Amino acid sequence: MSTTTRTTTPKRPYLLRAFYDWIVDNGMTPHIVVDATLADVEVPRRYVRDGRIVLNIHPGAVGDFVMDNSAVSFTARFSGVAHYLYCPMPAVIAIYARETPNEMVSFPETEYDGTGEAPEDAGGSRRPGLSAVDSPDQDAALSPEPLVDEPEADGQGSDSRDDDDLGEDNPPPRSRPSLRVVK
Repeated sequence: MSTTTRTTTPKRPYLLRAFYDWIVDNGMTPHIVVDATLADVEVPRRYVRDGRIVLNIHPGAVGDFVMDNSAVSFTARFSGVAHYLYCPMPAVIAIYARETPNEMVSFPETEYDGTGEAPEDAGGSRRPGLSAVDSPDQDAALSPEPLVDEPEADGQGSDSRDDDDLGEDNPPPRSRPSLRVVK
């Protein structure tokens, strides 16, 4: 029996793509949880909570989407402002469908050793690193910030018209036009 150590590529990018495809193919909305404290992570820091950020990566919510073996990158709007996001694979903690957040798939932190490569397996027998997370406390802590533009809650917009100028049949002015995907 040979004692040669074989280095394999990390499973995370492959599993992430598989779960992403499954979620989208089933008409659900994929979200990823990203550790924003790791190096090279580019996300809007304003939306980071407890060192993590939840990102909607549905094809209708992002642009220029690329998911390869090293990172997930795309553009998305936060409060109407377009941002470029870059999440190296070691920073992607979990993926789940917004419609079924209790079916979150998390990835082991030990898969990457800080160099972007999988650590060598000393014993040769590792158990799969996926685990289901269904803790309601964790779901509350990871609740996603909406990535779509929503009207301001305080009712103050950039429009300078008074409320008296609006007729009863006229809807209130919107701050900017928006599109909705209809299938």
